[in-house]
Amino acid sequence: MAISSWLWWVGAGVLVLFELLSGTFYLLMIALGFIAAGLVRAFGIGIDAQMVVAAIVALAAVLLLRRSRLGRKPRQEALHNPDVNLDIGQNLTVDHWLDRRARVNYRGAAWDVQLAPGEPEDARNYTITALDGSCLVVVAHRQAVSA
Repeated sequence: MAISSWLWWVGAGVLVLFELLSGTFYLLMIALGFIAAGLVRAFGIGIDAQMVVAAIVALAAVLLLRRSRLGRKPRQEALHNPDVNLDIGQNLTVDHWLDRRARVNYRGAAWDVQLAPGEPEDARNYTITALDGSCLVVVAHRQAVSA
């Protein structure tokens, strides 16, 4: 039954490998359960106890991850999420405004631009913060101050 002693370690290694590809940490928590079961197996305890230990440790690790900062990413609306829309965070130039709206060339096409509430019209350089349909919502571009 020497093969069963390596089963937990190989399983943990495979889970860690897949975790590296997914980047969610959940497979890593399940791998911790496999490692705990492998340690229990090293002490000569039976397969039933190994399975229970693997399940309990993996479940506890997943629950701890869910309660941690890593398990709870703040969700953003798609309008403001740069992971959904790659235009968010990009800069553009607006020459003139008409009732806080403008039309500009951006990425080779004409776009409607809307100024976010409270933003000045005289900045000329703006940063895209959201998309409202096909209209870019912008704020005045704030340049980093170099020391």
